[in-house]
Amino acid sequence: MRVLLLGGGGREHALAWKISRSKRLTKLFVAPGNAGTSEVATNVNLRPTDFEGVSHLVEREAIDMLVVGPEEPLVEGIRDYLEASGKHSSLTIVGPGRAGAALEGSKEFAKHFMTRHGIPTAAYLPVTRENLAEGIAFLQRQRPPLVLKADGLAAGKGVLIVDDPAEAARELGLMLGGKFGKAGERVVIEEFLRGIELSVFVLTDGRDYKILGAAKDYKRVGEGDTGLNTGGMGAISPVPFADAAFNRKVEERIVIPTIEGLRADGIPYKGFIFLGLMNVGGDPFVIEYNVRMGDPETEVVIPRLNVDLLSLFEAMEKGTLREHDCTLDDGYRAAVMLTAGGYPVSYEKGHKISGLKETRECLVFHAGTTFRNGAVLTNGGRVIAVSSRGNTLEEALQRSYDGAGKIHFKGVYYRHDIGCDLK
Repeated sequence: MRVLLLGGGGREHALAWKISRSKRLTKLFVAPGNAGTSEVATNVNLRPTDFEGVSHLVEREAIDMLVVGPEEPLVEGIRDYLEASGKHSSLTIVGPGRAGAALEGSKEFAKHFMTRHGIPTAAYLPVTRENLAEGIAFLQRQRPPLVLKADGLAAGKGVLIVDDPAEAARELGLMLGGKFGKAGERVVIEEFLRGIELSVFVLTDGRDYKILGAAKDYKRVGEGDTGLNTGGMGAISPVPFADAAFNRKVEERIVIPTIEGLRADGIPYKGFIFLGLMNVGGDPFVIEYNVRMGDPETEVVIPRLNVDLLSLFEAMEKGTLREHDCTLDDGYRAAVMLTAGGYPVSYEKGHKISGLKETRECLVFHAGTTFRNGAVLTNGGRVIAVSSRGNTLEEALQRSYDGAGKIHFKGVYYRHDIGCDLK
């Protein structure tokens, strides 16, 4: 099987690593990829949102399966484009069409979907410039902190949590005024849920599903969950507080109603569903949907899967997921993200990375790297995810931190407290 994977971050390196181990694989391409994916696949200098270029590549290389890593091409309708071309009728696509991708592409759509299908979520109000006064009144009725979400995609930066109602009202005006571009033309104000976050990952063929595991990631740049939000500074899997009773609630109250809701709404869906959840006193609430795997969660979830990933994707395409086993390693995985100094604000690129071959007990997933003149260089804010297995969470974390300490580049930074809140 000839496979094309779109994307170039740590998520895609983890997926590429897993796909490369499949007995079903003949050839793997990654577009655009990074220095890490080049070790297990052929990188192609192509943007995931260049739909025409993707179509040409699929045709030229006789691609059998397209795996879409990031959200943007899904929300913009890459599946719809390829299916409408009439040239790729035999192509398996892992990822929903534009209608299904609206679960991530529009916060308002997702909230209406959850309300319509009885899926537990926070109280909310969609706001535009036309009902700004109503939005401010809604803010004043909420108990701080106050949550403001840009309706569209904002590169992970469109969510604000504000303690002061007056500041929240100012931020609401700024968002509607263009702070996040078109993504903030509509803003969803949400009730703040008090609890602890986690993510659950599902693969569905539109009728049946496989739960791929749960993870907890760490968004704040600073120790003790302080400082600015980032794309993710680390993750662990499984999540110790998500016991069998909680997981059963997630499946019965969220996973099944979500898939049945998509079918009831006439929305075909084949691909991943990322459930961003809050555990509120033992009950799960949906904070957000994503329509792809998370990053850095993929770097701890995918290595735990005891399954040939391509066989699972084939079953998704054929509608036979129910017939496939999908078991998880019973150990723990922990990932520590190494970032460029100054991230997530301003940072430098192009610094040489050393020590990558000295981490024998770890999986080293590249996020923001490139290969130039025989050297691996930094090429983004989040640079390397060091992922390790252990029989206990403490053992997995120790191995990842030992590995992280062997990798060096100018300005390297990482949190030293990933998972410490769960010990």
